[in-house]
Amino acid sequence: MTELFPDLPYADWAPTRETLHRFAQIVGKIRLAASPRRNHWWNVPLHLSGRGLTTRPMSLDGTRIFSIELDLIDHRLDLGSDDGRRWSFPLRDRSVAAFYADLTAGLAALDLPVAIADPRPFDLPDHERPFALDTEHATYDPAAVTRYWHILGQVNLLLEQFAGGYSGKTSPVHHFWHTFDIAVTRFSERIIAPAPGTDPVTREAYSREVISSGFWFGDPSTPEPAFYSYTAPEPAGLADSPLSPPAARWVGQGGAHLAVLGYGAVRGSADPRATVLDFYESAYLAGAVRAGWSVGELACPAGITDPLRQGERAGAPALTSPTAAPPAERTPR
Repeated sequence: MTELFPDLPYADWAPTRETLHRFAQIVGKIRLAASPRRNHWWNVPLHLSGRGLTTRPMSLDGTRIFSIELDLIDHRLDLGSDDGRRWSFPLRDRSVAAFYADLTAGLAALDLPVAIADPRPFDLPDHERPFALDTEHATYDPAAVTRYWHILGQVNLLLEQFAGGYSGKTSPVHHFWHTFDIAVTRFSERIIAPAPGTDPVTREAYSREVISSGFWFGDPSTPEPAFYSYTAPEPAGLADSPLSPPAARWVGQGGAHLAVLGYGAVRGSADPRATVLDFYESAYLAGAVRAGWSVGELACPAGITDPLRQGERAGAPALTSPTAAPPAERTPR
């Protein structure tokens, strides 16, 4: 049986991570160019499939559909369109420049003239170098990528379960290709006035009060992978709120605190799933209570909003309605 959260030391796969991150950015920039705009940039991130990361369906003209998947089990890129044509190539032994050239050739072969607005890495040390010229990043360890994919899939399931406990506006669980993390965000719907000089991307992302929960795979300055949560804008006293389990902590200063639970603490716990869910819930309550959210009204125990079912789960007598149709007639088929 595969370990729920296998060990993945940052130093052991850093070169592969840097290469894979740039692969994901190239695919993500294509998604950005070929998807309709959605609130809070929900059209931008990648999503998980049963085999890796996917753009989900995209279109350049509103009619032809295509998608791209990074298959992290067989280690291939698969590009396909709704007319049945496909283009595929292996991810191993590919520099970023070769990956970019192969994917560009595939788009041309399938008559998909996608124009990436800025074909350079976003917010990475080599952000001035075009993908087409990057022969430096060319390491791809399939075993490390498979471990990364396994961890990503398990975190995705936990975030989906956590998302189900909230009845308010919630983002999809999505993988941010620019920062290489996975997250889900809860919204209070309170409109936030941006600080003077805030850039348009940030204004759209944080136009409402949010509490985000996620996981990232570490970076050179913070190499240990970690589960995290933050509240934006940050309410006063947030970092004074308790977190669960005891290994969780607040990091940062001023009005920019992050709740963090190290990957090692989760791996060493008796019940890793429960440990992560307890952490997310404690960080959410810290932010929601301090910010004055209607915590009780927004709660959605076990993903259920139906008051009849909620009453049944709590042991209360089930309510009945003489005008309600019999359950068999109301069941979707």
